[in-house]
Amino acid sequence: MALLFALALPASAHVEQDGLVNVNVGDVTILEDVNIGVAAQVAAAICGVRVGPVAVLGRAVDRSGDAETVCEIKQGKVTITQN
Repeated sequence: MALLFALALPASAHVEQDGLVNVNVGDVTILEDVNIGVAAQVAAAICGVRVGPVAVLGRAVDRSGDAETVCEIKQGKVTITQN
């Protein structure tokens, strides 16, 4: 019975936390597989915001796998996504 339940779980339930994320502007990936700290610095510079809160978003993305929007600029949304 447990085997049947285990097979019913979605494959995306497990997110590998490796400390690496991507930074996107609109539909363009500007940084790929970079350290969360570097991603936070770049995204914060683009958005004109403090690095600390962006680093928190980066860690949340690495843990959950969900994309997070840092800000929106003329070229599109600046997002952090799981690598």
